[in-house]
Amino acid sequence: MTHRRAALYLNGISLARVVLTIPVMALILVGPKVEYAYVAAAVLFTIAAATDFLDGYLARRWRRTTDLGVFLDTTADKLLVGGVLIALVAVGRASPWAALVIVGREIAVLGLKAAAASGGTVVYPSIWGKLKFNVQFVAILLAILRYNQKIGIMYLDEWAMTVAAVVTVLSATSYVTHASAVLRGVRQ
Repeated sequence: MTHRRAALYLNGISLARVVLTIPVMALILVGPKVEYAYVAAAVLFTIAAATDFLDGYLARRWRRTTDLGVFLDTTADKLLVGGVLIALVAVGRASPWAALVIVGREIAVLGLKAAAASGGTVVYPSIWGKLKFNVQFVAILLAILRYNQKIGIMYLDEWAMTVAAVVTVLSATSYVTHASAVLRGVRQ
């Protein structure tokens, strides 16, 4: 497979994740009134998240990565997570503070990556970023499918979202360290 064709496939998979964000959000927003809307949202969200794994697997297998592909992949992740969290907050299935921490981190890291890129450096995803996405995926999926039995003072998804917020903050440290070193070098 040519490098150009592989890049088109991989970028298309990332764009599919962006497109799937819209119906997932819509289904969550109608969830309180429409039977099985949350189940349908969970299925589509799982498919959207699976495109991240497929994209990564194919990029490694084909040994094809581009700076645009890295940007699209991470941006698609951020749009999926951010959009779905906003919808979950709107229907009372995610706390605003957790959404603020997670979305705020995503915006901050995206800004740091853009600043580094303006100096000619691409900041690639770290293992912490992938761990963060996986933890967020589980927490969001649990919030969409909320099990209506509390464990102590919170629902299972609320516990998972708390863990996701902590991992999200921890994962930002590697980006901040790397990007700040790059930015110090750019400004000197």
